[in-house]
Amino acid sequence: MKIDIVDELPFITVLMHFRGRQLVLDHVLLDTGSAGTVFAVDQVETIDLLPEPGDPIRQIRGVGGSEFVFSKRIERLVVGELEVSDFEIEVGAMKYGFALNGIIGLDFLLQTKAMIDLDGLEIYRPGH
Repeated sequence: MKIDIVDELPFITVLMHFRGRQLVLDHVLLDTGSAGTVFAVDQVETIDLLPEPGDPIRQIRGVGGSEFVFSKRIERLVVGELEVSDFEIEVGAMKYGFALNGIIGLDFLLQTKAMIDLDGLEIYRPGH
């Protein structure tokens, strides 16, 4: 999958599956410095991915500050040929001072054994 550089940051497109519904999100930051994968609540609520009683609430911190998020397991998360099933994501407001719909973090990258080619601006699975 192609990586788009916008304002000197790497962005990709993801496909999310939640309770039989699908959502394509573009403008998702590819961030090897983020431990977890997080998505903007105003984007995922379109497929009824909303907080429910019993969902864990956490505080996350990063260069953009800190915020409270809820955790949810989704059926699948797909980035090009990279795919995970039964994957835990975090969902929050994501008001960091610049536009983005989510962050793909190191948890997804390690689980899929992602290769990032910065010269060719691609993310892919080893051997392809």
